[in-house]
Amino acid sequence: MKLEVAQSILAGVLADAGARGFNPLAVAVLDARGAVRALAAQDGTSTKRAEIAMGKANAAISMGLGTRDIAKRPPHFLAAVTHAVGGLFVPVPGGVLVKDAAGEILGAVGVSGETSDNDEIVAVAGITGQGLVADTGA
Repeated sequence: MKLEVAQSILAGVLADAGARGFNPLAVAVLDARGAVRALAAQDGTSTKRAEIAMGKANAAISMGLGTRDIAKRPPHFLAAVTHAVGGLFVPVPGGVLVKDAAGEILGAVGVSGETSDNDEIVAVAGITGQGLVADTGA
């Protein structure tokens, strides 16, 4: 994923959240190999929100699934995967895969600061606003 695309997704997430009157958010955009391409935490976010956002995006990219699907897995499986990936694995909604029109995974977006459902809503808005496909795992 190009840096400009990642930055545009991040800006789209924050713009949509602002229009909805959401709490301050942290947003992480990772590429297909899991490298951070864009990361921001708005003024007023609680501590560690950026790490939670990265954990949601990392969970999605690590499993190749949106975190809504991952959250349905048994707790012992989630604990094992969390250990295997080094702990940066947050298996709750708000981690959304970014795909192109052909279904190729380009990266993932993680959002934290609102309810998990609301985090997911603005992640989807940021992704689709760039003409890309958002896969929540629903």
